[in-house]
Amino acid sequence: MEDIIFGRNPVLEALEAGRDINKLIILEGSRDKTLQKIINEAKAKRIVIQFSERKILDRVVEGETHQGVVAYVAAYQYFEIEEILEEAKAKGEPPFVIICDEINDPHNLGSIIRTADAVGAHGVIIPKRRSAALNQTVAKTSCGAIEYVKVARVTNIAVAIDQLKAMGFWIVGTDMSNQTYYEANLTGSIGVVVGNEGKGMSRLVKEKCDFVVSIPMRGHVDSLNASVASGIVMYEVLRQRTAAKK
Repeated sequence: MEDIIFGRNPVLEALEAGRDINKLIILEGSRDKTLQKIINEAKAKRIVIQFSERKILDRVVEGETHQGVVAYVAAYQYFEIEEILEEAKAKGEPPFVIICDEINDPHNLGSIIRTADAVGAHGVIIPKRRSAALNQTVAKTSCGAIEYVKVARVTNIAVAIDQLKAMGFWIVGTDMSNQTYYEANLTGSIGVVVGNEGKGMSRLVKEKCDFVVSIPMRGHVDSLNASVASGIVMYEVLRQRTAAKK
């Protein structure tokens, strides 16, 4: 779910306390000093800022006094990557994470989280910007999996991949490739990258991958929905892990 906080002091306190904020709406044209401080704090934290007319803010708060600022905050807790890895360690399993490279559709993100739970992945990593956040739509689409799958939100996906690789992860991307997903070795500590719905993985993220796999297509369309494609690869990871235990 997603909640709102409004009013200058409550929003400023939320910013300074490090509360996870998905987006700010600021009254356009305002010269208020406290609002400017909020804007500066938000920019420093790379939070999305939208400048809007007063009637937009009035509508959001349904008649309450907003003082020119509304913050959309995550009602669901985000975790650190280290917390995801601790869960894998506690289970005695090699860590398995899903890395979302700018998944914009909350339905896709919810579906990815649902599948991540089904295959026993230890967590999902999303970027702070240019990505769907944990909101009501994501929660509903995940069918409750959002309560069990740890989601980490990072400033830079490429940097996060470097950190994982330094800890022994193999990073696999999903894109056009000579190697199909079932030919690749997907055992051990693994991170599966899911690209943007339209453009796929960004160039930098693709370069960071240790290898890229493809999904054979025999029909008339040449691509799959992001959550469907990632689900196929996730289940191959589960299959190989299960086979390795026998």
